[in-house]
Amino acid sequence: MSREAHVRIWERVGVRFPCATRHIVTDTGGLLVGAEVHPADVQDRDGAVLVIEAIHQLFPWLRHLFADSVYNGPNLREALAKFGKWTIEIVKRAADAAGFQLLPRRWVVERTLAWLNRNRRLAKDFEATIASAKAWVYIASVQLLLRRLA
Repeated sequence: MSREAHVRIWERVGVRFPCATRHIVTDTGGLLVGAEVHPADVQDRDGAVLVIEAIHQLFPWLRHLFADSVYNGPNLREALAKFGKWTIEIVKRAADAAGFQLLPRRWVVERTLAWLNRNRRLAKDFEATIASAKAWVYIASVQLLLRRLA
């Protein structure tokens, strides 16, 4: 596993509970490191703090995160300072870019999201609770790993 990870908002989803937001962290190969699902009334920058708090003890060797521009702000930097010498690099789109632009590092997370979304339970949101929605993200990740091992 790499010492780098990506943080990226997944998408706003309308599940049976009013609304939820999913955040994932992947390694540089695109494998899921951690995920967090929370109600949509939590700001995206605060959601990133939740997922980082969830993974910091499981992966203490991580030191550098690449994040989408939505996570730019002091909340995430303060949270990373609590965990030690973690650094964050915000991947930004060029100001003069028009239309689609491939951003470095961000495509890794987008590819992981596409892999996970091939799972039937994640393509449509059937879950009644946040806990089950989070569990299905991890189940889809395990299925992906098993397919790679086979």
